[in-house]
Amino acid sequence: MILKRCKMRSLKLFIYIVCVMCVVSQEYYAFGKVYIDIDSPAFQKFPIAITDFTKMSGYSPQGDLSGWFSDTLGKYLEFTGFFNIIGKKAFLEDAKRAGVTAGSIRFGDWTAIGAEYLVKGSFQYKGRELIADFYLFDVVKGDVIIAKRYTGKIEDKNVMVRKFASEILTALTGDEGVFNTKIAFVLKKGRGSDIHTINFDGTDLARVTKHQTITMSPRWSPDGKYLAFTSYKDGKPDVYVTAMNAPTAVKMANFDGINLAGSWSRDGKRLLLTLSKDGSENIYVMDIEKRSFRRLTNSYAIDVSPAWSPDNQKIAFVSNRSGSPQIYIMDTDGSNIRRLTYEGNYNTSPSWSPKGNRIAYEGMVNGRFQIFSIDEDGRSNVQHTADNVDHETPSWSPDGRYLAFSSRGNGKSTISVINANGSNLRILYENTSGCMSTSWSPRFK
Repeated sequence: MILKRCKMRSLKLFIYIVCVMCVVSQEYYAFGKVYIDIDSPAFQKFPIAITDFTKMSGYSPQGDLSGWFSDTLGKYLEFTGFFNIIGKKAFLEDAKRAGVTAGSIRFGDWTAIGAEYLVKGSFQYKGRELIADFYLFDVVKGDVIIAKRYTGKIEDKNVMVRKFASEILTALTGDEGVFNTKIAFVLKKGRGSDIHTINFDGTDLARVTKHQTITMSPRWSPDGKYLAFTSYKDGKPDVYVTAMNAPTAVKMANFDGINLAGSWSRDGKRLLLTLSKDGSENIYVMDIEKRSFRRLTNSYAIDVSPAWSPDNQKIAFVSNRSGSPQIYIMDTDGSNIRRLTYEGNYNTSPSWSPKGNRIAYEGMVNGRFQIFSIDEDGRSNVQHTADNVDHETPSWSPDGRYLAFSSRGNGKSTISVINANGSNLRILYENTSGCMSTSWSPRFK
């Protein structure tokens, strides 16, 4: 079976996961939850101060990490768009003399500079083992919110910081965020293109496929172990599935004509496709294990880009049956088709929010593609980008609070992320060759 063959090829991924799991929490205390609604229009960024960490003992094989811990954690939190990181020059406390327990902290020194939350920490070495203690304090109450210890290899320090950043977001908002996610996209080099992945913060660019031909439409499986995509590897557009870090991909659909990958079902057992094997391009669903196909649309128009709703009850797709490309919604059996978008004459690339309430898409405005999102009922159409470059292929983060997309213009091509409210645009990757077709992974465990 296809998934079993892919699993055999994912040994390297398994080894990597085992290594990451070696970074374990030996002690954990959660003293209180705040849960502030960061999706509220009235939300203001959390003012947080992060002091340099205290080195307790041991030889430092990678130099002094005191400032590295605080700076890296600050970058991760700032990336979310939900935190205001207070600059260290404003600190009144003498970090070299102050301790890391609530009883040793002068909280008045932190409220005086506008901080509501404070992070302190320490670290020590035992041979090649690194032990790091992290603390999050409520400055106003003078209480500790989280105290956590991580133990692992020195090379795992980034994992430790990402894990604590997730703990902070969970304690303050009730959601762990996207610190342990990746974005897949197509990177063009020369006349060919291949799928690459990049971390949520723009680090660790990694190549997934090595087809060196036209490659498009990467789509993550719901467990993050596989990618479906379309490739011209054998001279025509066929659908493949690959396990992450597998040496080869397995061909799933290679009918005459067009074979385009769509999204996976929530249980990972079915895959939506666009096929032209029976004439015009129509939407199909494939049972992955059985390799069986069922046709969902039956139109002489072009139906492409199918995307399942989070509850697998509906499918969004693109069709030109009205004369121009527009977003439509249908039930999963192909019935009850209705048009969703009416503004603009070119709307494509639907992406359903994990929260199930909105669909992002690209729409043409004044000759440029911009990113929009719209409610499932066709109301509240919001434009998220508005500049003189093309923004395309939006993809929601697994928490539904961010959108990744590709952009091109002014001689550059980028992969960017923006908060769902249209704020905090940041570029993850930039080149002059071309990058496109974003797909945000689920959270990796």
